[in-house]
Amino acid sequence: MAVARKIAYNVIFSSVAKVISTVLALVVIGIITRSLGKEGFGNYATVLAVLAFFAALADLGLNQISVREISKTGADEKKIIGNVFTLRIFSALAIIIISPLLIWILDYPAEVERGILIVAFSFLFSSTYQILNGIFQKNLAMDKVALSELMGKIIQVVFVALAFKWKLGFDWIMAALLFNSLASFILVFFWSRKYIHFCLQIDLAYWKIFLKESFPLGISAVITFAYFKMDTLILSYLKSSAEVGVYNVAYKVLENITFFPAMIIGLVTPILAKNIFDNREEFKKIADKTFRVFIILVIPLLVGTLFLADDVVRVIGGNGFSESAGVLRILVFSLALIFFGNFFNAILIVGNLQKKLLWVFLLAAATSISLNLIFVPRFSYLASAFASLTTEAVVVILGAYLTFSKIKYRPASDRFFRVLGAGILMGLFLWVFRSYNFILLALGSSMVYFLFLWLFKGVQKEELQGLISKKGVEEYEQST
Repeated sequence: MAVARKIAYNVIFSSVAKVISTVLALVVIGIITRSLGKEGFGNYATVLAVLAFFAALADLGLNQISVREISKTGADEKKIIGNVFTLRIFSALAIIIISPLLIWILDYPAEVERGILIVAFSFLFSSTYQILNGIFQKNLAMDKVALSELMGKIIQVVFVALAFKWKLGFDWIMAALLFNSLASFILVFFWSRKYIHFCLQIDLAYWKIFLKESFPLGISAVITFAYFKMDTLILSYLKSSAEVGVYNVAYKVLENITFFPAMIIGLVTPILAKNIFDNREEFKKIADKTFRVFIILVIPLLVGTLFLADDVVRVIGGNGFSESAGVLRILVFSLALIFFGNFFNAILIVGNLQKKLLWVFLLAAATSISLNLIFVPRFSYLASAFASLTTEAVVVILGAYLTFSKIKYRPASDRFFRVLGAGILMGLFLWVFRSYNFILLALGSSMVYFLFLWLFKGVQKEELQGLISKKGVEEYEQST
């Protein structure tokens, strides 16, 4: 029971910390857009996309496999962490070395080039502390990781705010990312000493064995980058920084919400994995419940964004990004699909079909790159938005097909029209009172939606509680 309470505490603490970090991330975006304008924010988004590219190249699957290895009974944790940590340092240093070459090849504006060099050093800290996360996962102490990341985000907000107040410019704002990563690394490293004291190790024979296991996941990370982030890099190369800025104000809003479906899936995945082969009825019950919760969340997200996109963009980006509202109205459908993409992907993974899922991501990456290369030259950020929507649709359609045909599972949607009815009435409320204050509209429409959802019996309280209930936590404890 103590373990169950510890798991529940970590889930709740990490979720709250992540919500706060998300709010702070949106605050950072708001300050940066007002400080740098369209072109400057476009350059900022380009640097972040390059950072994601660095992360994908240097990933090598080290994080996931190290967690697996140190979790085995009798594992030599000091040897594993010492070698993997050293491997990560070498891969991060390689990124720092090749970043000038990347700058030379891409021929970006001078401030983007300086930003890339700054984030290359930032990556040294952000990538190494992620290796240490496995120690906290094993010891059910992810609250410390969540707290360290939150502290890093607070430091970033402070430095970005100072840069805005004192007009310190682009380089200082990029340096705030470095301070964020450095602070998080120091805290995680300090807390890791409670569980293990390791030193750097170079065991080439062990590296060879480890990389043989981890490299396929590293390839997957590169494919995932191409699937999620290549649109910004292509847009930055083919169009102006201002156009990148317009696209990314909308994209960043949604990017900071995608943690939510991933968090829910993270909660239910252990229970799905435990029951998919041994208790098919329980598996279907939990999967159906999750699918209904996603529908309940997605419909108001779509309706609210379609009506309130202009206000959302104004709050986040200020008055200079009005074009981003149209992009946001397209990308919110991508976000809706991400919910269900996460759902089907999780079922395929617990059903041991992850190899087929890799092919899905490969096709999605090819779709994203092709559509962006073909249509961005003519349609700019609107092409990127529709490419993102099409790519997510590919993932959901293929994921659903594999789930139906291989897992033999189809999600129940018996109350879909009740939920849809509540969403339509929410939209009617937003249209009738469209001239009112944004905050009042957001709060009022949410109340209308959940009121009619309850009246139409579109949801039961037990369904929402069941995903994070004590019983669910105990099931997780029994499965580990």
